[in-house]
Amino acid sequence: MEEQPTAIPPVPLALEGSAILHQMFRVRWADWKAVSARTQNEILDDAVQAFTAMEAEGSAQTGLFSLLGHKGDLMLVHFRPTFDAVNEAELQVARLGLSDFLEPTTSYVSVVELGLYEASIHLYRSLAEQGLHPDTAEWRAAVEKELAQKREAMAGRVWPSIPARRYLSFYPMDKKRGEDKNWYQLSISTRQQMMRAHGMIGRRYAGQVTQIISGSIGFDDWEWGVDLFADDPLVFKKLVYEMRFDEASAAYGLFGSFYLGLRFPAAELGSLLNGRAPAFRQE
Repeated sequence: MEEQPTAIPPVPLALEGSAILHQMFRVRWADWKAVSARTQNEILDDAVQAFTAMEAEGSAQTGLFSLLGHKGDLMLVHFRPTFDAVNEAELQVARLGLSDFLEPTTSYVSVVELGLYEASIHLYRSLAEQGLHPDTAEWRAAVEKELAQKREAMAGRVWPSIPARRYLSFYPMDKKRGEDKNWYQLSISTRQQMMRAHGMIGRRYAGQVTQIISGSIGFDDWEWGVDLFADDPLVFKKLVYEMRFDEASAAYGLFGSFYLGLRFPAAELGSLLNGRAPAFRQE
């Protein structure tokens, strides 16, 4: 009997890195204004000290953003090496006196993810041609070797700092799993081709936008989180609009709520709480 060709696994390889938590809050303005100026200053000093330490450069970092629109007033974005460290950051915020004046509106949990569609297909085909089968020790060893090399080569992207840009657009998204269109029933080769075309659009905005994709399957209600950082917010509109015409988005993409934030240093927190727009950089 003729031997059947080895099936190519449908799941692409991916690299995971920094754990991420987005926290969105609405300020309880009436309660905040009701306390004395002295109490406000004490609470503010404590919060500024804590956030200044949390926003230190590196892969374990917290960014503060003033939100536009009714969805909230303040967004905190925590990048940490583990979910345990993310949990500590969340609890550290909860311990602040300021937390009594912050009403959570939503949050999002995810982990930095770099999809490796092209590398996966190349590796899978190479292993199949060698007569190896998925889920064997030899196959798993080859996969782990490939991932180890990619982790080393892409360490800066797997463990990023929060880009030092003024504006952030964050949104969650899914790939359709409906009766008419189901991303997960497409072959890995078809998905790779669409994701490659999708990525080419993003490359045209290199230098204007820094994009960080995070995976949230099993962590939150959507499948991925997308963080776009730029100095010009109009670039978000142009990029997302252009991508809507791409097949991966037009036929298979589902999008959640968008959040637009303006980054500011912890030292400018007092401006936000006093009803003034916080500056990006202190003079």
